[in-house]
Amino acid sequence: MNENRPVRVRIAPSPTGDPHVGTGYVALFNYAFAKKNNGKFLLRIEDTDRARSSRKSEEAILAALRWLGITWDEGPDIGGPAGPYRQSERTAFYQKYAQILLENKSAYRCICTAERLAELRKRQQILKQAPGYDGHCRHADPSIIAQAIESGAPYVIRLKTPESGELVMHDVLRGDITIAYTEVDDQVLMKSDGFPTYHLANVVDDHLMGITHVIRGEEWISSLPKHILLYEALNFEKPVFCHLPLLRNADKSKVSKRKNPVSINYFKEAGYLPEAMINFLGLMAYSMEDGSELFSLEEFISQFKLERISLGGPVFDTKKLLWLNGRYLREKRNVEQFVAYLQEQLFSRDYLAKIVPLVRERVEKSEDFIEYADFFFSAHVNCAPENFLLGDLDAQKSADMIENMLEILEGLPEFSSEPINQALKLFCADKELSAKHVLMPLRMIISGKKASPPLYDTMAVLGKERCRTRIREAINALKSFTRS
Repeated sequence: MNENRPVRVRIAPSPTGDPHVGTGYVALFNYAFAKKNNGKFLLRIEDTDRARSSRKSEEAILAALRWLGITWDEGPDIGGPAGPYRQSERTAFYQKYAQILLENKSAYRCICTAERLAELRKRQQILKQAPGYDGHCRHADPSIIAQAIESGAPYVIRLKTPESGELVMHDVLRGDITIAYTEVDDQVLMKSDGFPTYHLANVVDDHLMGITHVIRGEEWISSLPKHILLYEALNFEKPVFCHLPLLRNADKSKVSKRKNPVSINYFKEAGYLPEAMINFLGLMAYSMEDGSELFSLEEFISQFKLERISLGGPVFDTKKLLWLNGRYLREKRNVEQFVAYLQEQLFSRDYLAKIVPLVRERVEKSEDFIEYADFFFSAHVNCAPENFLLGDLDAQKSADMIENMLEILEGLPEFSSEPINQALKLFCADKELSAKHVLMPLRMIISGKKASPPLYDTMAVLGKERCRTRIREAINALKSFTRS
């Protein structure tokens, strides 16, 4: 890479769900590197997954990053000289470079059907071979391929991978990484619908946007050979690569919503301070030179160096985050600010205005409100797991069913009363379960009470994140209950 190029880095989240803590983590390290080096930090939306991408998810990601205190110099909402910044609006670029790859013989058209590819995978499994495309169309007679396409056969475009030799790649934190070309598949670059795969779009966009350093999670190391081959095939200057260690649970598994809350929105709604959250994410793979654990975003930037990033497998320890948040509340907030924090987080007029219509029929005096509506203000609900059993199902089967139900609720694009109602009706019908055998346990999971405000309205007020957390805790409790 030309060392004189001004630093330009990016994050490129997919708008297919809630804003993930991993996005915040990667964004922080890119942002800090850009600011420390007087560079530019870009935000690009990778929305080529047309079935799952949504503008609502994109807006939530942008709002979550702003809440953390991370801003960008170029992006889909503010524009910039390298736009557009949504991949769905850049299709012409990908088609152009796919054509160049075909013309310089670095890529080829593949007409293999889904049925043939499925049979290939099945055969490879039986023979215990590594999965991957077998090069059938690569070695076929070009005139046969052309004739099939002229007759209307759908096709994809694949990159030609060298069939022998080794590729040496460099990562800032890991040094040289060597891989045999035989381990690299002939990746699909353009799908049959004319849209690019992640790999082609990623490389073309990083080149056209002038990205000098690609700082991303280590899960992308396996894609690095494909990307380097594309840089070379298109004669693009390669950026510097730096792959951050994955966030992990205490058991070293990849952090996921199955074990802990992972949405930035959850932590925001649960009352965590953005300063504490950004501090915590910084500690995930970095230690300050002075050893301090409490630091501002500005202090983190001032000491930031890529080479100081630790590969020690950062543990996403929510207890540590809670400790940090407590310190920020006690040490960085005076009494007046603390009161304002409580009013904003728990007792805002907007939040109370949503709750009061649900509970007013049962309230005789102010104290009754606290007793009847306490679960609206609690992080967790204490309830014995036997209350979560679905009808006559045992604990394990109940846990499995509730997990199924959670997947359906998580997929709702709008988490409001009527969609929740319809989703649960369909769930009960699909699983042939009585509504009362599902809704009473769910009421206990959500509120901890047999008598509570209307369930669907309650869930809508609590929001998807809190409901998800309570349902996940109930699933875990049921699984433990089966082993007791």
